[in-house]
Amino acid sequence: MQNKPLFVTGIGTGIGKTLISAILVEKIQADYWKPVQAGDLDDSDTIKVRQLVSNSTSVFHPETYRLTQPYSPHKSAALDGITIDEQTIVLPQTNNRLIIEGAGGLMVPLNDHFLMIDLIKQFNAEVILVSQNYLGSINHTLLSIEALKQRDIPIKGIIFNGEENTSTEDYVLAYTQIPLLGNVPVSHEINQRFVIEAGKLINL
Repeated sequence: MQNKPLFVTGIGTGIGKTLISAILVEKIQADYWKPVQAGDLDDSDTIKVRQLVSNSTSVFHPETYRLTQPYSPHKSAALDGITIDEQTIVLPQTNNRLIIEGAGGLMVPLNDHFLMIDLIKQFNAEVILVSQNYLGSINHTLLSIEALKQRDIPIKGIIFNGEENTSTEDYVLAYTQIPLLGNVPVSHEINQRFVIEAGKLINL
């Protein structure tokens, strides 16, 4: 049986999903897919990941929706004069492992009835949750895990990105019993070399 796709989501926006996706793609030489890109089309997450990945195996699949405005997908789509139809978001064909990157967090709306977490369920994917330590992150991490469990979505593990906080991380791991896949340190120079080295810190 083929491995389930791995869906990289985060406890919020701007916590490093794209960097973590690049690290995972490079580490296991997986394919990459971002189903919905909202804004930054000239410097999209697909472009960023492609620039950070140096292996020649990974394939970068085109986005299903390329929205011009940098807002929540449902608002970006409305501003572009369209409505996102979740039935049109179909997994790309590949024999390789697939890393899927979401937009924002789990409860981000794609339209008036369908959330990012519903897309994960539709894909029958396994989740890698990216967390980052800041005041309030325990709450956001636990809420994200509760939402996934409520929908019976399997969680492969959690990756902490950025500054370490052992108090926070120990609490989250002990309370949730979710496996720790690794910690990615802060770097002031994000490049292909860093992505390769960071991959050695991830247990996947």
